[in-house]
Amino acid sequence: MKALILVGGFGTRLRPLTLRVPKPLVDFANKPMILHQIEALKEVGVTEVVLAINYQPEVMLNFLKEFEPKLGIKITCSQETEPLGTAGPLALARDKLVDGSGEPFFVLNSDVICEYPFTELVNFHKSHGGEVTIMITKVDEPSKYGVVVMEEETRRVERFVEKPKIFVGNKINAGIYLLNPSVLDRIELRPTSIEKEVFPKIASDQKLYAMDLPGFWMDIGQPKDYVTGLGLYLNSLRKKSPSKLAFGPNMIGNVLVHENASIGEGCLIGPDVTIGPGCVVESSVRLSRCTVMRGARIKNHSCISNSIIGWHSTVGQWARIENMTILGEDVHVGDEVYTNGGVVLPHKEIKSDILKPDIVM
Repeated sequence: MKALILVGGFGTRLRPLTLRVPKPLVDFANKPMILHQIEALKEVGVTEVVLAINYQPEVMLNFLKEFEPKLGIKITCSQETEPLGTAGPLALARDKLVDGSGEPFFVLNSDVICEYPFTELVNFHKSHGGEVTIMITKVDEPSKYGVVVMEEETRRVERFVEKPKIFVGNKINAGIYLLNPSVLDRIELRPTSIEKEVFPKIASDQKLYAMDLPGFWMDIGQPKDYVTGLGLYLNSLRKKSPSKLAFGPNMIGNVLVHENASIGEGCLIGPDVTIGPGCVVESSVRLSRCTVMRGARIKNHSCISNSIIGWHSTVGQWARIENMTILGEDVHVGDEVYTNGGVVLPHKEIKSDILKPDIVM
């Protein structure tokens, strides 16, 4: 089987982290976002992954080439010269996806984090005989999304309602699909939306089915959802592989610590914290609902909550960082500095307080 991952463009919503690497290579739970998806695809028997990309393809490929032999999976790029939406990339990659076997192929949005129940998806797809299966997830506020309306018994999708004003359902497209190769005959090589142009036509032909996504789901393409998604992911990890989490008297709730990281005495860490490789957390530090990326140093008595600390950054002694502060790569926050929602671009030094959410360039 093959898979296409919609990598897309510049990742502006996750800046300043995406100023260093393309969005799918931003660390999530101590490994690049896209590796979570590729590893799950490998488990279900996918042998080739095609990345649909229009920004820094050489950076992506160079990085992922080292994982090809480790994972035993072929990774190639399909590069857009202009943005082609969510359907155009499938037409562009047609020759890479169709091999004459007639096997369905996966399509994933690269921002989606979940438990990736691909085996169940394949089995369900083969059972109904339609052209497309989409995974759907339940949300509390369906008015913000495109809602999927379907026959509950057969799971056949009838229509899509974009940002409904009155309640028509609370199931939305989760950004994970299984498509028969015949779907490619429906897609032209031009900027096209798979959700708004292609799927509604297949639904009207009664060949589109939906499967409920078990477990958690989050689109982690922006900082607030990244931090929320981290909590959901760690909670799932506790249920499935609790041995991967850190335990001890100084840990609260779910905490993931890389084996190469060091943590000093008297710290209180958690809930929902990840600490990456090569990180140094000195003594009496308080961390909650945050991620500390590779090579960062958190100095004595500092306090970090609801924030993202980028690669090789330093947080000074007695500093306080909160309210969705994001430090880009190699940012240095001085001793006793307070930052409330500061978004700091790479290679900056912060010597004075950031009292309200602001961008530091």
